[in-house]
Amino acid sequence: MEKAKVYFSDFRTEVRGDGLPTKLKKLMRRAGIGEIDMDGKFVAIKLHFGELGNISYLRPNYAKAVADVVKELGGKPFLTDCNTMYPGSRKNALEHLYCAWENGFTPLTVGCPVIIGDGLKGTDDIAVPVVGGEYVKEAKIGRAVMDADVFISLTHFKGHEATGFGGAIKNIGMGCGSRAGKTEQHSNGKPSIDPELCRGCRKCRRECANDGLVFDMEKKKMTVDLTHCVGCGRCLGACNYDAIQFTEDNAVEVLNCRMAEYTKAVLDGRPNFHISLIVDVSPYCDCRGENDAPILPDIGMFASFDPLALDQACADACLAAHPLPGSRLSENMAKEGFVDRGDHFTNLTPESDWKSCLAHAEKIGLGTRSYELITVK
Repeated sequence: MEKAKVYFSDFRTEVRGDGLPTKLKKLMRRAGIGEIDMDGKFVAIKLHFGELGNISYLRPNYAKAVADVVKELGGKPFLTDCNTMYPGSRKNALEHLYCAWENGFTPLTVGCPVIIGDGLKGTDDIAVPVVGGEYVKEAKIGRAVMDADVFISLTHFKGHEATGFGGAIKNIGMGCGSRAGKTEQHSNGKPSIDPELCRGCRKCRRECANDGLVFDMEKKKMTVDLTHCVGCGRCLGACNYDAIQFTEDNAVEVLNCRMAEYTKAVLDGRPNFHISLIVDVSPYCDCRGENDAPILPDIGMFASFDPLALDQACADACLAAHPLPGSRLSENMAKEGFVDRGDHFTNLTPESDWKSCLAHAEKIGLGTRSYELITVK
């Protein structure tokens, strides 16, 4: 496979010159987004709206820049993300939308609608075949994401406590999975039900197609029949009271591979384009309700038709940067007995295995890790 083209622009701007959103538009055009036929097409722009309390997520200004370019090309853009597996401020569409609005993502500020991809409770998904999948045969993807004619990812590239970093593949694969899809990627196990939180409403049982849930008539509580439960995760979205939990016990390497396969399911068969910004490089995911000091300096904006090449280029740019003093990364490296593992992400989170994700993505034909970096002034 020939090298993929990855376009790069730094965050420098001239005095009284164009701002960063305008610079991002220029980068997108130079990277060839205009080659995609968007005329009259629905265009999903996938990004992370940030958990409440976290302020390192991408500013809405960048999302508006992407939506503006899509509209200029005749497309009908909408911002989207899917509900989270875990309890928090984004576990259902109502709370997710309030969170997005509070963090600045409204139709007025971004110039297009905001749609939660897997519906009200995270159960509106579609089974999408994974061509060449080794771990996943059918990915559970938010229906609105798959209904779009064109797919664009807008990613905040940062550290991550499980996968080393959160890049385009994580934004797409994990982010576009419904609540059941996220459960499949994260967990090899089966659910447990907290009797203190269970209200006995039995709504979860309507989502179970395998007789995996049994109602205890005496205690008026739902229980799990482990002999019939297949661990699909659909009950998770049906519970309004956070009574159902899955243990996130999937091995990191398996998690990374499933994430790559989910990404392939999202992208196969339709035009797609990808943007990543290395800015406010927090050590952990934007899913957390707080953010720590950046571990690396702001580097720039990247764009490509190849999400794998994009992730590799962003990782390489981060590895070439110097850790910021006073950050969690620099503190780790200053500890007595520190063993340098050769890159910032494993030095930050030794148990992470980010390279396995990129290797598997290349193996299943998601893209290439070989790229040509083209600088846009």
